[in-house]
Amino acid sequence: MSSRKSKSNSLIHAECLSQVQRILRERFCHQSPHSNLFGVQVQYKHLSELLKRTAIHGESNSVLIIGPRGSGKTMLINHALRELMEIEEVSENVLQVHLNGLLQINDKIALKEITRQLNLENVVGDKVFGSFAENFSFLLEALKKGDRTSSCPVIFILDEFDLFAHHKNQTLLYNLFDISQSAQTPIAVIGLTCRLDILELLEKRVKSRFSHRQIYLMNSFGFPQYVKIFKEQLSLPAEFPDKLFAEKWNENVQCLSEERSVQEVLQKHFNISKNLRSLHMLLMLSLNRVTASHPFMTAIDLMEASQLCSMDSKANIVHGLSVLEICLIIAMKHLNDIYEEEPFNFQMVYNEFQKFVQRKAHSVYNFEKPVVMKAFEHLQQLELIKPVERTSGNSQREYQLMKLLLDNTQIMNALQKYPNCPTDVRQWATSSLSWL
Repeated sequence: MSSRKSKSNSLIHAECLSQVQRILRERFCHQSPHSNLFGVQVQYKHLSELLKRTAIHGESNSVLIIGPRGSGKTMLINHALRELMEIEEVSENVLQVHLNGLLQINDKIALKEITRQLNLENVVGDKVFGSFAENFSFLLEALKKGDRTSSCPVIFILDEFDLFAHHKNQTLLYNLFDISQSAQTPIAVIGLTCRLDILELLEKRVKSRFSHRQIYLMNSFGFPQYVKIFKEQLSLPAEFPDKLFAEKWNENVQCLSEERSVQEVLQKHFNISKNLRSLHMLLMLSLNRVTASHPFMTAIDLMEASQLCSMDSKANIVHGLSVLEICLIIAMKHLNDIYEEEPFNFQMVYNEFQKFVQRKAHSVYNFEKPVVMKAFEHLQQLELIKPVERTSGNSQREYQLMKLLLDNTQIMNALQKYPNCPTDVRQWATSSLSWL
């Protein structure tokens, strides 16, 4: 009877945990507009008022949201748009156009995307326009219903705004800002960028039409607020089906946040970056360790996740290399020490490796030259070494100058963790250059 009871309990646990995983992963990955804003209430109020003036009163505006990657620029605009669309008169009338500088790489593609998002493909049809401005004004004209107040307001969101500034003559930006300055159609132009010098990239005619409104997001919160964010991000909502489990989970999160080892992990992450994406990555890796047999997160989970986050990817690649490839990297390390970071070629590395083989008189490491060349090329494919200049067709491969992309510390740390590394290879790596 008791075994049946424990089995049903474990099933309930497993069901609860799958719901926990779904809720929290969605929160970490998708930046839901329903989640809380942290430390940007003033900026949010400013942006929200600006959008309402466009949507309700037909007033044209332009603004730039500037901040480092992961500071919450997209989350801020999504929150503001969600709140705006909850107003009934706005949701039926306002149109949104989302453009991204990485996708719309020139003005022609951008214009096609604007036409698609405004559902005006049928209106445009096979019409031929003399210029970009003519085409763009035709699109906005098609949205008009009569006077200025009954004309459809359009909100343009330009992600990676700095990339639009590299378009030829900045035609798209000029036309957007020109219309936002004139009283033709009520539009709001919102640019998102991580470049502080963005205004320097704008041409004089574009800059003169921009309103010079700028909203800065700089993650200005302190460590106590960071710990509070940690708790809020891990806590389960009040509407979670199993109230008892949610209460236990939230109590566990509260206890975790007060543990000294967890505080140290969070302090380390906070000192490196206040970026909430890095915190979400830490929490995601910790959440992966939660199972039916281990239903609650522990400090050890967070510490191991932190080690994974700060792991050196280049050093990880070294762990999977063959002994011959490790020997070549050590030979390059010695060449770097002798010639003070000067570029080297395959022949120099091969000669260095041969000295080691002769000194040890080991047949184990005595590989033929083509085999060593193959190992050298494999290191290049893994991007542990790279050519100094572009290769020409007639140059000999063994004399092409290369540069090592690992520093001495990375090499030594990787060798310490390298499984079954031969002792003499390790000694060769740590040895000074006196035997040369």
